[in-house]
Amino acid sequence: MLDTLTFQLQKPQVWVGLALTLTVAYALYRFGRILLRHLEPHINRSLRTALQWIWRLLVIIGWLAIATNVVYLPDVPLLFELGQDIQSWFRHSAGQTLVILALALIAWNLVGALSGRIVQGSDDEFNRRTVRVQTLKGVVDSTLKVVIVIVGLIAGLQSLGVNATSLLAGVSVLGIAVGFGAQSLVKDVFTGFFILLEDQYGVGDVITVNTGLLSGSVEKLNLRMTALRGLDGTVHIIPNGQIATVSVSSKDWSRVVATVDVTYHANINDALRVLKAVSQELATDDEWKGYFLEEPDIQGVTQLTPDGVTLRALFKVQPKSQYAVGREFNRRIKIAMDQAGIEIPFPQRSLNFAGGPIEIKLTRDDQPRETQPSVQTPPSAPAPGLISTTPTPLTEQERTQAPVKPSLTRDAEDDKS
Repeated sequence: MLDTLTFQLQKPQVWVGLALTLTVAYALYRFGRILLRHLEPHINRSLRTALQWIWRLLVIIGWLAIATNVVYLPDVPLLFELGQDIQSWFRHSAGQTLVILALALIAWNLVGALSGRIVQGSDDEFNRRTVRVQTLKGVVDSTLKVVIVIVGLIAGLQSLGVNATSLLAGVSVLGIAVGFGAQSLVKDVFTGFFILLEDQYGVGDVITVNTGLLSGSVEKLNLRMTALRGLDGTVHIIPNGQIATVSVSSKDWSRVVATVDVTYHANINDALRVLKAVSQELATDDEWKGYFLEEPDIQGVTQLTPDGVTLRALFKVQPKSQYAVGREFNRRIKIAMDQAGIEIPFPQRSLNFAGGPIEIKLTRDDQPRETQPSVQTPPSAPAPGLISTTPTPLTEQERTQAPVKPSLTRDAEDDKS
């Protein structure tokens, strides 16, 4: 018998047969364990343990019997004959159906176990990558399980002698009809899938949809729709299929377009020196330098407007930090211009009237009215939060220390909704 076993094991088909039978045996073993798990509330512990051992022994003996037939060892009469009986039983519809059901169940559990390992980390983690991968994992998981159910159902019907060809034709016609009736839903799902797959935007991004029609922070994103939260708190629900163009303000990095206007009477060279000094000061400040990705780009005079001259600098900063950096720049440039004696313009217009001149008289009434006696009012107390009621001169304002730190929320003018 040993010589026969050695000779048979030299054949590759024998190893393939042993691997297939071992896979089927494991599938049946797992199928039995799942059934016993469902019976746990209805049986006691000792009986459950006994049934587990009996099922384990049955599977082992059954595989050894079939393996004896695969290797073809007629010198082992008991196992060889038992293996022939088991193979004959599996050729019938009942045995084939049981194997198909067991294999489908193993595949179902395998898909769930593998997809559960895609996203690492605790359940409390909520970030862009986690949401994206979780959604894609759900799509892949559902798709594979649907495929397993369909293949298992077709194989089971075939094993029972039912011709599945006509059934497949009917299901195909029904699928086409459903597809025509749910075109918008299918379009939403496909668009959402590619948004997630290509990482066009994610939860937390600030986006503008369809060229300024709606904008806001992405609060929720799945295959069917995108939820935007406007600055006023309004939530906009947008089906993904209706999104034609998306402008993302927080993708990889952001930019602050720092502009300031000065009057035509100002010294432009001094204004440019002030602009550069404030930009460098902000970029090297310990509190703000972490937001900057590059040195400030001083572009110079960019426009001559009817009211003044526009100077501009560009700051490349961290995503979604452009709002706070821009607000701090505006505060510092205003104080710096005041300290340098450079005037920031306001709208001015010259009015010409045809005809004769207009006479304007300025009068002053220093005499108190008799009908209203003067009342001495005590000086008002300083407002809460103010150190003194005496205003600080413009040239003595503190530029590097802000009394109120700018918030990181986006600007209202960026909300097109």
